[in-house]
Amino acid sequence: MQLLYSLRGAVWILVYLLFILAPLFALLAGSHAPTRDFWTEFSVALGYSGLAMMGLQFGLTARFRYVTEPWGEDVIYHFHRQISLVAVGLVVAHPVILVIVQPELLALSNMLEAPLSAHLALLSIFSVIALVVTALWRATLNLKYETWHFTHIVLAVVAITAGVVHMVGSSFYLADPWKQSLWIGLTIFWIGLLLYVRIVKPLVMLRRPYRVSETRQERGETTTLVMQPEGHPGFHFSPGQFGWLTVWGSPFKITAHPFSFSSSAAAKGGGVEMSIRNLGDFTKEIQRVPVGKRVYLDGPYGAFTIGNPADMHVLIAGGVGVTPMMSMIRTLADRGDKRPVILLYGSKDRESITFREELELLEARLDLTVVHVLANPPAGWTGEQGFINAEMFKRHLPPPYSDHEYFICGPGVMMDAIEKALAEMGVPMAKYHSERYSFV
Repeated sequence: MQLLYSLRGAVWILVYLLFILAPLFALLAGSHAPTRDFWTEFSVALGYSGLAMMGLQFGLTARFRYVTEPWGEDVIYHFHRQISLVAVGLVVAHPVILVIVQPELLALSNMLEAPLSAHLALLSIFSVIALVVTALWRATLNLKYETWHFTHIVLAVVAITAGVVHMVGSSFYLADPWKQSLWIGLTIFWIGLLLYVRIVKPLVMLRRPYRVSETRQERGETTTLVMQPEGHPGFHFSPGQFGWLTVWGSPFKITAHPFSFSSSAAAKGGGVEMSIRNLGDFTKEIQRVPVGKRVYLDGPYGAFTIGNPADMHVLIAGGVGVTPMMSMIRTLADRGDKRPVILLYGSKDRESITFREELELLEARLDLTVVHVLANPPAGWTGEQGFINAEMFKRHLPPPYSDHEYFICGPGVMMDAIEKALAEMGVPMAKYHSERYSFV
């Protein structure tokens, strides 16, 4: 299975490169415009490549499960964010280089007399700059997630559409009708991806709703939603995977939110559970969801799952990062798995340990050892305290450390530190898996 995922991942990388480079190489075929100076030609090439990258961003966020399986949805979204910066840099570099080479372009007379395609180029550039600013500094600008998400989509559509119309209107390199058709076809494809996410997928979800059958208040300001499929058998997921949840409104709502499944993947009936901590914004409303509420789920997604050969599972969780770990532990217990499992669970204090009592019961159902690590331990606490580190691994894990399979989920700073510690202990990257849910 791992080999299959690797091969599939390699194929999708080649497809991605093809979509980016093919439009650029197409410029070299057919009839050619008169050659201009190097920097002008170079700037145009950057603009074409950047626009092709931006268009493919719709595909990266379309949530095609067959595409995301080899890496996981979180990796795809982080790649989307990083490659967006590269694409925007290429697009902005195009006019900057042109102005440096031809400073007369900034003259007021030239700007007023410029054709419509030039004004569309400015609209595209301003849109991508606004897109990056609102994405990188959303919290600083105090933008609600839902407002930012809607604005992000609108700016992306405007930037790409205006950019393509600018290229076709300029027609310096697109004099051949087939070249114009190529870029128009690519634009239709990109917009089609957006329509798939915003219309086709919601239509499918609309016919496959879920109903909240129970809500449970857990420790640590966490609420568990128990959801049953309504009129359909539901879906099967692997422990550690997640789904996109829509609670308030229809699946056509612009924003859904990703949460891990916390229930056992071995449970029958198609029901699923999500345990959601109150972290502000959308999550603070979860505790008010009434029993009987209709909700919508898009899933399952994620490659953060057990199943690879290993002598034992080491689960490392911080705060609400314990949610996918609970799914793994519950599933292993229901399957009667005899391999040892060690959970290192970092919490603020003893009262905020979500699932504390259930974990004590699960220790009797499978070979589970739970190590609580408290940042603010109570008086008389004899367990681990502070933050999870390499020394704790050495105290609680049997060597050789590279034989175990590790799963890490929690705050980004914690995950970075643990990955560094595992590397220093000689654990190869293939043996540890991280799940990061910050998709913006």
